[in-house]
Amino acid sequence: MDAKLPPYTTARAAPRPQFARLAALVALALIGSASFLFNVGSSAAGGTAHTVPINAQAILATCAALHAPVEVPRNFAARDRSDRFEEGTKATLIKNATIWTGNDDGKEIIRGDILLDGGVIRHVGKFSRSLLPESAVFNVVDAKGGWVTPGQVIGLKLAIVDLHSHIGVGSSPHLNGASDTNSRHGITQPWLRALDGLNTHDASFELSISGGVTSSLILPGSANAIGKWRGQGFPIKLRATKERSPFSKLIEPAFTFNGSGIEPVYPPRWRYLKQACGENPSRVYSGTRMDNIYSMRAAYNEARKVKEKQDEYCLNAQAGQWNDLGEFPESLQWEALVEVLRGRVKVNNHCYEAVDLDGIVRLANEFHFHIEAFHHAHETYLVPDLLKKMYGGPPASALFATHARYKREAYRGSEFAPKILHDNGLRVVMKSDHPVLDSRFLLFEAQQAHFYGLPWNVALASVTTTPADLLGLSHRIGSIRKGHDADIVLWDTHPLVLPATPRQVFIDGIPQLKHDKLPESKPAELQNLPKTPDFEEEAKAAVEYEGLPPLTPKKSVKGAVLFTNVATVWNHEGAEFTAQSLSRPSNVVVRAGKVECVGACAQFAGQAEETVDLAGGALAPSLITYGSTVGLQEIPAESTMSDGSAPDALRGPIPDIVGGDGTLIRAVDGLQFAGRDALIAYLSGVSTAVTAPVHSGLIGGLSVAFSLGAPYKLAKGAVQKRVVALHASINKGSAVSISTQISALRRLLLGNGPGDAGKYFKLASGGGIPLVVDVHGADEIATLLELKAEVEKALDGKIKLVLAGATEAHLVAPEIAAADVGVFITRTRPFPSQWSQRRLLPGQPLSDRNAVEVLLAHNVTVAVGEGDKALTRNARFDLGWIYHESAGRLSKKDVIALATSNAASLLGLEDALSTGDMVVYRGGDIFELSAKAVGTVSGNRGLVDIF
Repeated sequence: MDAKLPPYTTARAAPRPQFARLAALVALALIGSASFLFNVGSSAAGGTAHTVPINAQAILATCAALHAPVEVPRNFAARDRSDRFEEGTKATLIKNATIWTGNDDGKEIIRGDILLDGGVIRHVGKFSRSLLPESAVFNVVDAKGGWVTPGQVIGLKLAIVDLHSHIGVGSSPHLNGASDTNSRHGITQPWLRALDGLNTHDASFELSISGGVTSSLILPGSANAIGKWRGQGFPIKLRATKERSPFSKLIEPAFTFNGSGIEPVYPPRWRYLKQACGENPSRVYSGTRMDNIYSMRAAYNEARKVKEKQDEYCLNAQAGQWNDLGEFPESLQWEALVEVLRGRVKVNNHCYEAVDLDGIVRLANEFHFHIEAFHHAHETYLVPDLLKKMYGGPPASALFATHARYKREAYRGSEFAPKILHDNGLRVVMKSDHPVLDSRFLLFEAQQAHFYGLPWNVALASVTTTPADLLGLSHRIGSIRKGHDADIVLWDTHPLVLPATPRQVFIDGIPQLKHDKLPESKPAELQNLPKTPDFEEEAKAAVEYEGLPPLTPKKSVKGAVLFTNVATVWNHEGAEFTAQSLSRPSNVVVRAGKVECVGACAQFAGQAEETVDLAGGALAPSLITYGSTVGLQEIPAESTMSDGSAPDALRGPIPDIVGGDGTLIRAVDGLQFAGRDALIAYLSGVSTAVTAPVHSGLIGGLSVAFSLGAPYKLAKGAVQKRVVALHASINKGSAVSISTQISALRRLLLGNGPGDAGKYFKLASGGGIPLVVDVHGADEIATLLELKAEVEKALDGKIKLVLAGATEAHLVAPEIAAADVGVFITRTRPFPSQWSQRRLLPGQPLSDRNAVEVLLAHNVTVAVGEGDKALTRNARFDLGWIYHESAGRLSKKDVIALATSNAASLLGLEDALSTGDMVVYRGGDIFELSAKAVGTVSGNRGLVDIF
C-alpha cells in the first residue's frame, strides 16, 4: 500500500483535517483534566489528592477513541490516488461503453467513457484529454457499446462482490496443509481471525476473477457459534499484489503495521464477525440449539462486563480519579465482541430456520447490536416481520439462488426467496459460499434470481452495490462513481444474459485477464435485458405452504392436448432430435404422449381435452441427468431419508449374508420417488435420471434409469431400465493406493472376481454392459486406457468404457478417441476441488474452448450431467451456457445431444429415449431465459403432464 497517500492515519500519526472530530474529543478530554497535569489534583469528594500518571494523555486518548464512530474520511471521494495503487500502473480509458453504474437504485445506465487512473475511477461520462497531463501514457480500450459494471464482491454487483466466501481459507485444490476452516477448540471463539489462515496460493483466485469477482468477504466456517471457520472475517481484493502477503489483499483493515507491531487506524474502520446458529455448531459440538444460544449469550455477557469496566475506567480517568485506577481493562478473548457492542463491527450470521432466526433476533435485541445479514437464510422469506424486529433495522439475506435441500435446515429453501424478500422491502444478496459454489459463477446466481422474479436492477445490485453497502465499503466499491476504486468489469453481453463473460476485469485499475486483444462481444440479441417468465403464482404458493408447495403436475392428460402459438418443434428419430422452426405460430396436437399433428390441425377441432397457449414457445427434447444421487437421497445427512452407502471390499470385509466381497449393490432396490429435487428437476425439463449406488470405494454397483415425474416405483414407466451400467471409482482420497485400485479392477475384468461383482465385471469385459468409472486426473485416465487395451487383448473382447467426471480428459483427448472411450462430464463449469483436477480447461475468458468442445473436436462421444442433485434442475441452463460459449462452433442440435442422444448412447438407453419425450415451454425455446416449462409430453408413460 502507498504510504504517501493513506486515506486513514494511525493512532500515533499527527491528526489530519478529516480527523478533527476525534482530535476534538481528545482535546476536550485533556482540557477536562488540565488541573492534574502537574501531578496534583483533588477529587470532588473530600479533596483527595491524585497523582497523575505519566501516560495520562495516552489514557485519555484511548478513552476518547472508545466512542469514535466508524467514518469515511471527509475528503475520501475527492482522492485521485488509491491507497492500493501500485506504481507503474498505466491509466486506462474505456471508450464507448454501456455503463451500469449501480446508482439511482441500480437503474442508471449511461453511454460514455470511463477513465481509470491512480487506482481510482477518475471520470465517468465524456472523456476530455485535459483530464490527464500532456505527457501521460495511457491504454485505450474500445468497449464498442459493451456492458461495463462495477467489480463484483461476492454478494455485490458491478465488479462482483462476494459477501460470503471461504476462498483462501478453504483452499483449492483441497489439501490438508492448505485449508484453514473450522476450529474444533470451542463453540464460541470470536478471537479467531480468517486472515491468519488466508492462503494466497489458492487456485480459485484466478478463476473467480475471470468470472468478474473482484472482492470477497472471507469468513470463518460454521462449526462454531461464534468463530465459524475462524470468527473474524476480512474483505479482500482477489488480485495478486507485489507484496504477495495476505495482509496486502485487505481492502480496509481495522489495523495497520508500523515498525514494532500493529496499530489501530482512525477514524475507525469496520471490523467483521461471523456467527453461526442451528445445525452446524450443534452437530459438531454434540449440543443443542439451547446450548448454542446460551453460549452466545454467555459470550456477549462477558463482553458486556469488559465494556462496562472500560467505560467506568474512562469515566474515572476523565474525572481525574487517577488513584488506584490501574491498567485499562482489556481482553484479547472478548475484544471483538466488545467492539460489536460499541457498534463498530459488521456481524454476519449463518442461520437457516425460523427457530434460529428468532433466537438470534432476540440475542441482538437483548445486547443491542445489529446483524448485518443472515447467510444461507433459507427461511427468512417466511418470516419477514420477524426480521423487521431486529435491533438497528432488518438484516439482509445472503442466499443461494437454487441450491437447497442439502440438509434439513435447507429443506424449505425456495428459488422465489429473493423475490419474496424484496417484495417485503428487505435487502437481498446472492452469495457463493465458495467453494460450496464456485464464486467464478456468482453472476449466475443473480441471473437465476432474476429468472425467478427478482427485478433486474435488484438482481444486479445483489452482487455489487448491496454487498458493498453491507460491508460498509460503498464509498469505494460496488458502484461506478468518480473517486471509487477502479474495480470494473467489461462484459461481452448484458450481465443478466446467461452466457455473460468478462472481456476484461480491472482491479485497482490493473487489468487481470491476459489477452493479446479483447475477445469480441457476443451477438446483438444477447446485449439486451432478458425477458423472464411470470412466477407470481409459484411464489405465493411457496409462502402459503411454508416452503413445501405441491410439486406434482396439476393435471395428467391421456387424451388429446392442443398447444397453440407454437414457434418451434423438435422432431425425433429414435434418440436423435432436430429443431423445426415453424413459419408462423402454429398448433401442435398430442395424444397419449405422441405428437399427432403440427400445423393448423383443423381436423382435431373440438377433440382436445386441454388447450395450452405457448405464446411463441416450443416442444423441445426432455433431458437426461446423470452424476448425482437424485432418487437415492432426499437429504444426504439424514439416514432415514437416504438409501445409505454401498460397502467397500477394499476397506474391510463385507458380511457373507449380503454376498461377501463379491457383493454388488443395485440402485433400483433403493429408489425413492417423489423427492423434491427429483420433482423440481422434472418441472424444469429433465425427465430421466440415471443414478448409481452411493459409494465411496472402488466398486459402485449397478445404476438404474427412472422417470423423475413418476409417483412411485410400480407406476407405468417409472423404472425405464433396471440395470443400466456397472460403476467404479478411481479415488486418490481412498484408503488404498491408486495402483491397488487398478490392480483390483484388472483382476475383476480378467474374470477373477467372486459373486455378482465377478459376474458383471466379466460381462463388462465383453461389452455386455457399460463400465462407467469416476475419474478426474489425466494420469489415472491414461492408466485406465492402458488397462482397457490390456484386458481386451487378453480376452479378445471389447469394453464399453465411459469416463465420468473426467476433469482433465481434454489433456488426453486423442488417446481417448483412439481407444473408443466415451466421456460423461458431470461438472460443465469445472473447478479444482482435488489435486487431480488442477489442470482443468476453464473455458472463456481464460481459454478459448472448454473441455466439451475439445473432446468433441477429437470425435469423442461426450455427454454432460450434474453431480449435485439440487442443481439437476439447471440442466438446460448448463446446455445453454455451452451453446453460447461455443460461438457458433456447436449447433443447438449438437448441444442438445449432450443430454439426450449422446447420454443414451454411452449408457445404452436408446430404447428408453425412442419414445421422444418432450418438454413444453411457454415464451421461448429451451435455451432462452424467457422460456418456462409448463408441461411434459411422455410417450413412455402415454400422457401429457400439465404443470
